[in-house]
Amino acid sequence: MGRDTYVKPSMGFWRTWALVVGIMIGSGIFMLPALLAPYGSLGLLSILLTGGGTLLVALMLSRLTKAIPKVGGPYAYAREGLGDFAGFLTMWGYSISNWTSAAAIAVALVGYVDIFIPGLSENPVGSLGVSLSVIWLLVALNIRGVQEASIFQLITTFLKILPLLLIGVVGLFYTGESHVMDIKPIEGGTLSGLTAAAALSMWAFLGIEAATIPTDDVIRPEKTIPKAMFWGAITVILIYLLSTLGVMLMVPPHVLETSTSPFSDAATIVMGPVGAKFIAVGAMVSMVGALNAVVFIGAQTPMAAARDKLFLLSFAKMSKNGTPVFSLIVMGALSSILLVMNYTKGMRGAFEFLILLSTLSVLIPYAFSAVAEMVLLKKVGKSAPRQTMALSLAAFAYSVWVIIGAGDQAVFWGFILLLIGMPIYAWLHIHITDEQV
Repeated sequence: MGRDTYVKPSMGFWRTWALVVGIMIGSGIFMLPALLAPYGSLGLLSILLTGGGTLLVALMLSRLTKAIPKVGGPYAYAREGLGDFAGFLTMWGYSISNWTSAAAIAVALVGYVDIFIPGLSENPVGSLGVSLSVIWLLVALNIRGVQEASIFQLITTFLKILPLLLIGVVGLFYTGESHVMDIKPIEGGTLSGLTAAAALSMWAFLGIEAATIPTDDVIRPEKTIPKAMFWGAITVILIYLLSTLGVMLMVPPHVLETSTSPFSDAATIVMGPVGAKFIAVGAMVSMVGALNAVVFIGAQTPMAAARDKLFLLSFAKMSKNGTPVFSLIVMGALSSILLVMNYTKGMRGAFEFLILLSTLSVLIPYAFSAVAEMVLLKKVGKSAPRQTMALSLAAFAYSVWVIIGAGDQAVFWGFILLLIGMPIYAWLHIHITDEQV
């Protein structure tokens, strides 16, 4: 099943790069210094490790994109290599990740809006209202069309990089009291602490796969997508290391550990209240841009599965603007439900649980994609090069390692949500088979 309405591809290298960088640089980096503060210098080391792991995943997905330039990214690769059921589980896991990502970004946004509306983050009703409003405004924008959404993404991506670079550079040349970060004693040992920190920092790297999903909208996808993923990953790793180090050098650890807006706290130290508001605006632009990207790709994967008759056919219906309108509305609705359910944990508690669940859910598609690559080499009658097999195994091992670091609660709920998808697959399989008889 193809598009109901043909729309000429409009995403070249820069717009595709902006999709990758825009979704990766979102709420994650603006909360990352606070989340990693309890781990001291292990937190910075975790950024290096997760950045390296992300490059492994990017290389794997680049090879798969060249072999299978289909809409759906990891879903399409898993289905091609491992069959319909694996494809469905990949789509289901990735969809869970997008629903929870959208909710988490909306929660983090409130922490920076609080600088302009003091007390908002402590007001559950007000916080929820702001979060829901932003989600549904971006759903409406994406319903209008891919071109509008991708232009918006490109603009917000360049705007969000500026405050991060500013804080990073200022932190390196900061002449006030500098805070040296030691490796703090962690219950369970250094490896346990590094694994837990990696699960948190991995949240900030999610989105490398974003470019592989809207293939129909990308110009020359087999060349544009791998190039955008590689340079997008390099861009993000450098910005994350610089900006996180800058914040950690300026803000005292005991302040950083309880902060809901760490970059604004750092800006306050060197620039006062005006600087804090400037950084807050940059953070809000960043999060809105990331949320826009999550909404965009979150509707694409179910649409691809519906085209293959592995999901409800309504998700494949396109508007006159060439957008999966039903899939976008469901994306907004499910993210909204998660928001309502988790606000009882408090803003910080809700954010941390949602990012761990989202991280877990997206690592499952990464693992499926790595295994699918090994199988696909055999299917096309090629002898798997040792280097390719080693890289695939490394990407798989990295995914499993970060899943372990997500913690018992996130793994438990992620496993339950994955199981819920199985009877849905069975019902769809029986229903579609009956229609075809």
